[in-house]
Amino acid sequence: MAATEHDQVFLEYVVKALVDQPDKVEIKRTVDERGVLLELTVDPEDMGKIIGKAGATAKSIRTLLRVLGAKDDARYNLKIVDQEGSERPVRDEEPTATEEESNDTSSAEEAAESTEETTPDSEENTKAEDIKSKAREGLEDLDTDI
Repeated sequence: MAATEHDQVFLEYVVKALVDQPDKVEIKRTVDERGVLLELTVDPEDMGKIIGKAGATAKSIRTLLRVLGAKDDARYNLKIVDQEGSERPVRDEEPTATEEESNDTSSAEEAAESTEETTPDSEENTKAEDIKSKAREGLEDLDTDI
């Protein structure tokens, strides 16, 4: 490989260390006016490991590429390709109404009720007012002449 493709080698090394099926890792590298685009394709079962909880792993990989780009005076962009037919779709949206209806509503209602029992609004307001009044008393004590 040419020296300019060390970004691709770096990404491949990091990703293969994370996934269960490293032989299915594919990286396509393209260069355009906006920088270098690295398109990452992994086995659908390994997609969750690459994305991570709330996208944390993907964000970390992008940060590492940004550091590498700062060293090379280049801009690296990572696109994680979601293969068709993957079992778990990647989405940033909230569940739709039909998906919410299909979930177990009794457990959601129980969770809402338990939250209401432990921290009702009136109890929170009372605690907040108590804290404010104690703070005012403390400030009044500080107003003494020195």
